[in-house]
Amino acid sequence: MLLLRCPYCGVDCDETELSPGGEAHLKRFGPGSEDADFEGYLFQRENPKGVHFERWRHANGCGKWFHAARCTVTLEVFGTYSAQLTEPPQDIKDAITAKRPGWHWREFA
Repeated sequence: MLLLRCPYCGVDCDETELSPGGEAHLKRFGPGSEDADFEGYLFQRENPKGVHFERWRHANGCGKWFHAARCTVTLEVFGTYSAQLTEPPQDIKDAITAKRPGWHWREFA
């Protein structure tokens, strides 16, 4: 079972208390954007075997959205952080690098 810590209320939650929200750090395009950009936003998602950044909502708790960095193969969680951040915190990137040298995900590494 996947266990995540809510960065807002500090509660360790199992996945039954959470609602998944898909991939984190997607660039959203507004009116006037190119069709290809909008298509990429709607349909192009990362589905890696390894490090992945996801959105989660603490549905049966504080109700806030947050991001989680985890490995899709082992379910190892590298950390959780506020959904308002535009990129993962350096300590989480360092934790991933320590266990998975050479990792990359989109523009983060």
